[in-house]
Formats: sequence, C-alpha cells, structure tokens
Amino acid sequence: MGLLKSIELPDFDADVIMQKYDMKDNVIKKGSVLTVRESQVAVFCDKGRAADIFIPGMYKLDTDSLPIITSLLSWKYGFETPFKSDIFFINTKEFTGIRWGTANPVPIQTEYGIIRLRGHGTYSFKVSEPAVFFKALAGTSQQYTLHSICDTMRALLVGSISSAFGTCHISLNDMASRYKDLGNEVKLSAAERLAELGITLTAFEVESLSLPPELEKAIDETARLGIMRNTVDVYTQLAQADALKEAAKHGTAGTIVGVGMGMRLNKEFASMETAAQSTTSSAASGNNNSSAASVCLNCKAALMSSTKFCPECGTPVPSKKFCTECGSPLQAGAKFCPECGQKV
Repeated sequence: MGLLKSIELPDFDADVIMQKYDMKDNVIKKGSVLTVRESQVAVFCDKGRAADIFIPGMYKLDTDSLPIITSLLSWKYGFETPFKSDIFFINTKEFTGIRWGTANPVPIQTEYGIIRLRGHGTYSFKVSEPAVFFKALAGTSQQYTLHSICDTMRALLVGSISSAFGTCHISLNDMASRYKDLGNEVKLSAAERLAELGITLTAFEVESLSLPPELEKAIDETARLGIMRNTVDVYTQLAQADALKEAAKHGTAGTIVGVGMGMRLNKEFASMETAAQSTTSSAASGNNNSSAASVCLNCKAALMSSTKFCPECGTPVPSKKFCTECGSPLQAGAKFCPECGQKV
C-alpha cells in the first residue's frame, strides 16, 4: 500500500461526464496535494456518501480542507492517520451539438385540433450542480458517459415540446418562422426538472418539425387555392392563351378567335345600344321640360310657353287656358278638352 502525494486527472475522454479516480490501493496522507483543473469538480466520498467537494484549484489536504471527511471519520485530534476515500472527477464543461429527435410523433394542440408532429434538432447542456448530479444520476459508478444521460435528456426535452407549443401560441401556419421561440420555451419548460438532476440546459435548437403527409398535402392545396383566388384573371387569360395554342395545332384557331370576337362585338353593340337609349331618353326628357307651348294663330310660328307676342308677326298670344273638368292645359282655339272631352 502506497501513499498518494499528488491527486489529479489531467483530462477526460471526449464523452465522459464523470470519472472515478483510480486509487490503485493507495491511501491519502496528510499533506497530499489535490489539483482540480478548469471545467472539473472533485468529489470525495466516504463509504458511498458524497462529502467534500472541490472546485478548480490546488489544495493541500488536511483537516481544514476536508471538514466533512474529518467529521465523518471523527478525527478528534486532526488529520494524522492516512485514510482511503473514493474520489470522483466531474466534467463541468458545456456539451454542445447533441442531437435529439422524436422516436414517436408528439401530440400537439393546434388550430386544426390535435396533430402528431415529428421533429429533430440539437441541444447543449452542462453540469451546474455537481453534488446534485452525483447523487441523482452518477452515484458511485466507475464512469458516467454522455450516452448514459442522452436517453433521459431526450425524453424530458421532447416531452416539453407539447407544452411549449401551447405556451407560445404557435400555429401551424407560422411554425417554421418561430423555431427560436419554441426552443426558448422548451428551455424554460425543462429547466425545473433538469435542475433536480444538477443540469442546466444551455441551448435547445429546433431544426425541423414535420406534419403528417396528408395534412401537409391539405395545407399546400389550401395555399394554392388562395393564390389562384387572388389571380383568377391571370389564370383565365393564361388558360385562354393555352387553348388558342392547342387549337392552332389542329387548325381551329380561326374559328375560336371568330367566335370570341363575335361574342365581344355583341357585348360592345349591346353597350352602344344601351348608351343610345339612355341618350334618347335624356333628350326626350329635356325636350318635355322645355317644349313649345303652342303656335301663332296668324303665321303658325312656334311659340314658347312664356311668349306674349309672336316673334314672327307680332300677333298677341292668347293666355293659356285649362280644362275646368280635369285641369289639363288647352290649346288656343280648342273647343273640347283633349284629355276628358269636356266642352270648353
């Protein structure tokens, strides 16, 4: 049995989160030196119980630096006797770019009802509370790797996607543009549970979320119809042009053009006739409003209603009379009313 003078772990393997230090049947003596490098934490255990924890730095081991071990071993007079302890080094660096994916579709409440989505992306994390991590996950294993924690992390994070959708009020129509918001919400949703494991989620990236094929097809068809409704005139013109091209191949283009021009001319003639009728009606209305009242009894010249003397021969114009029976105006010299036949 040897005496350890220096205790340190130069480096971790790439995917190792916790590594037990190999004591090789050696014991720790008073004055031994412990070196904890950056992105490391050392945990001393006594009989499987986590005791003293050391953050990065260099330590001379004695009763002052090992207060919990001193208490557990009941050293009444200080650190005098060499002792054995399990020492674990925990990797506190950030593990980045870890892939996640949905093994099974995740049910999501959307504007179309409950939809099952598949997705994938990456996440990053680090051990923020070594003592909690050691007790919750690592225990006294010889080694704890990234592979050991990935299944636990993936299940927890994928389960948070469903609640994140509801919290962010994300619709399927704007889903792709709000991946960042969704990722941030997953981080918040999973934070409390991960804290119980001594872990902090530093990033969660959503790269894609895919809908069931039949729903994707329905959404694409809805979008296509929406575009066509907004450009129906353009599509009609294009369809007509395509029809003419096809007819030209079979020698019937002239007939189609003739029919089309005939229909167009009919519409134009109908419009012209309507306009002419409107003009005639307006003119007739105007003439009724300003028509001549009568003619001169002497020279038969036309007289306006307000004329008192004939402008042609100067003959006085008799005042206009009205039928006493129906009130209709009477022409000069009339013997009977033209409306009711009453004798004047």
